[in-house]
Amino acid sequence: MRGWECLTRPSPGQTNLLRKQQVFSIIRPFNELERPIVPDPDENQSIHKLTQMGRYIIIIAAFLGWFFGGMHLGITSLSMGSAAKDLLRGTGQFEVTVAERSAAQQQFEESGKGDVQGLAQAKAVQRLETASSKWYGYYICALLFGGAAGGLVFGRIGDRFGRVKGMTAAICCYSGVSFVAYFAQTPEQLLVARFVVCMGVGGMWPNGVALMSEAWAGASRPMLAGVIGTAANIGIFMVGVAGKLREVTVDDWRWVMLMGAAPIVLGLLVPLIVPESPRWLAQRARGSSPGTPEKTRTKPESSTGEIFRPGMFAVTLVGILLATVPLFGSWGSSNWAVKWAEDAGSDGLKAQVIMARSLPGIFGSFMGGWIASLVGRRRSYFFNSLICLGSAQCMFWFSSPTEPTVFLVWTAVLGFFSGIFFGWLPLFLPELFVTRVRSVGAGVCFNFGRI
Repeated sequence: MRGWECLTRPSPGQTNLLRKQQVFSIIRPFNELERPIVPDPDENQSIHKLTQMGRYIIIIAAFLGWFFGGMHLGITSLSMGSAAKDLLRGTGQFEVTVAERSAAQQQFEESGKGDVQGLAQAKAVQRLETASSKWYGYYICALLFGGAAGGLVFGRIGDRFGRVKGMTAAICCYSGVSFVAYFAQTPEQLLVARFVVCMGVGGMWPNGVALMSEAWAGASRPMLAGVIGTAANIGIFMVGVAGKLREVTVDDWRWVMLMGAAPIVLGLLVPLIVPESPRWLAQRARGSSPGTPEKTRTKPESSTGEIFRPGMFAVTLVGILLATVPLFGSWGSSNWAVKWAEDAGSDGLKAQVIMARSLPGIFGSFMGGWIASLVGRRRSYFFNSLICLGSAQCMFWFSSPTEPTVFLVWTAVLGFFSGIFFGWLPLFLPELFVTRVRSVGAGVCFNFGRI
């Protein structure tokens, strides 16, 4: 063996130690769910620089930002099915074809029931229904992938330029582009617009949660995590109320896009009145101050790729997996229940489903952070996952939109317990990451769980 190989190749004992360290780096996040994974050098710095009024302004701004983000989640469920039918119908591709007219003529001659025009029209309508369901799925994908992209883009902005600037950009994005979506003339145009809108929604959550968690002491955070968790469900509920008061139909859905544009006022106010995170300011000062010792100096700028590098990748992976269960399972299943209600239920049932899901979710979200602190993060997550699984099976197996009462009851049960996750996640995900990557880290974990 060459001399340099003796210096660089680890001994068998060192190899075993390295393997144990690699395994421990993967399981460590699961074993330490009850406390922050990464020690933050800015954890106790500069909190006193915020006035009490400044802290309350931060809560209000974060709440409203995620409230309007929740409205856009509700808008997807409430209006995208009707929008798809309208825009597809406008393309002229779903008029009665010669083949459909011939098939209708043959069916009429064989059965003698109905009329040729009515039978042909029914076939064209069925073709439109099939295509609109496919496009509804595309709009759901735009929400999911747009949210994931927004978590990366706006999370990076929040870590690089400040939480307030990240929030401002995200709010202006989802409100401004929603106004543009009002003028969409094709399904493709609406798809692009909704993707960008949902980028803003996905970018609002990590910046708002990071700003709030950095502005308040640990004793207050379980309750505040519940408060921020309720915001989206209140927004979804208000969309359901609006849909109940004014039904969204194929001929009347564009007004919902204007409702989604209203938060632009908040986006203009946030940079004027909301104070910046003191921990973010402290981290930036520690990284750039020439008087700071080299060994304690932090990077003035973060990199998005930092959360995927060794030492932090395992933590990021665990965060994504923990967010996947509530976002893909509980939230995803209840979201498709709205489409099921629209297709198989009575008129107006989809608005009732949105309300039945989101109203109990408000209380569940508010209790989520408190339950996690009282019972423990691991226990609360495990048992709530089991309950949500059972509730979803009961909703889809033992109820149907054709029996609205039973269907709405199980929708409400699932809404309450899935809401608990959205008080749990704002408490736990920011604890995983240090200040310089907290926005992008929490945003990636939360939004990649949707995919």
